[in-house]
Amino acid sequence: MTDLAPRGAPPAAATLRRAAPALLGYVAVRALGLLVLAVWSAARDKDAYTLLTARWDALWYTRVAELGYGYEVRLPNGDVHSNLAFFPLLPWLERLLAATTPLSYADAGFAVALLSSLAAAWGIFAVADHLYGSREQEGRETRPWKGGGGRRAGICAVLLWAVLPVGIVQSMAYSESLFTALAAWSLYALLTGRWATAGLLACLAGLTRPVGLAVAAAVWTAAVAALVRDRGRPRADRASLLGPVLAMLLSPLGTAAYVLWVGRHTGKGPLSYLDVQAGWRNGFDGGYAFARFVADKFTSFPSALAGVALIAGVGLVAWLYVVCVRQGQPPPLLVYAGVVTALALCASSYFGSKPRLLLPAFPLLLPLARALARARTPTPALVVGAAAVASALYGAFWLNGSGPP
Repeated sequence: MTDLAPRGAPPAAATLRRAAPALLGYVAVRALGLLVLAVWSAARDKDAYTLLTARWDALWYTRVAELGYGYEVRLPNGDVHSNLAFFPLLPWLERLLAATTPLSYADAGFAVALLSSLAAAWGIFAVADHLYGSREQEGRETRPWKGGGGRRAGICAVLLWAVLPVGIVQSMAYSESLFTALAAWSLYALLTGRWATAGLLACLAGLTRPVGLAVAAAVWTAAVAALVRDRGRPRADRASLLGPVLAMLLSPLGTAAYVLWVGRHTGKGPLSYLDVQAGWRNGFDGGYAFARFVADKFTSFPSALAGVALIAGVGLVAWLYVVCVRQGQPPPLLVYAGVVTALALCASSYFGSKPRLLLPAFPLLLPLARALARARTPTPALVVGAAAVASALYGAFWLNGSGPP
């Protein structure tokens, strides 16, 4: 396994300069996706900007920003859709921008998504570059995986994240981009020994989405490893252990604070957030509902093809995780990606949203990025270019459909 002893990070300006090609490539991919969406939507007499900012979850977030919590919809079947299901950090940012700029709440959500997606891309590059690259400023190899693609691997990781089939969500007024940015930089802080930063970012991730627990789990994994490794140090040197302890205390606070607040707000106890999610038919059943959903696809020939595709997709995700383990990814990354994947695949939520829920699991892309970085020059460009076109077309088709992503 990779040693998690702290290794200093370069200054932010140097990191940004190093990440510039990745960020430019990311902007190009996202611009293509938005252009295709605009053309496709216009051909169907729909407004692309409305699809990005004022439908499905985006609309729920803007309502929280504008009106606060307490809004709910009662469906004919008895289900209750409460806006308490949506964590508060994105609405808070929307409200802040709307109060300090001429932007509407929807505009603010779009702006947060765009800025967060860039921050997420930068964070993904930083993680991949740290794992696979060498420190040119020190003139020696200090990375755990020798022979990695370094900067090329970081660029490939960002571009692969950008061209995911559901990459258009990165440009929507949803919380995925914000969460991925916080998670990526928290993981980077762990890898570079910045415990307080890692804990604070994990806390903020916990205020963004329920899956913030995955970031907290990664922090705890790294902190426990550090405490065990350093338990034999002389007492005078144990001040350095305060960092891991502080990170452990900070990391779950965001999730815990919101869940407990919901319990107090509803007056139904500290775990009433689970009841709120149940009103949306969201829960954790170990994948039983998803397995039944896939099995039902095989009741007729046309839908059986979709069933085969779903099984292949789940198999690909599982295979990528196994490769991550075999390549010796740092334990915090493995724990983070594992928890995100498990919560996405084993939840009884709306099945069409599962690809979106997997979007923050970027460590699964690192083996592919490493392989692509090692390929000869034309290959990465061809692969990414073809995937970008396919992603743009699929994103436009997906958002112009009837169901929420």
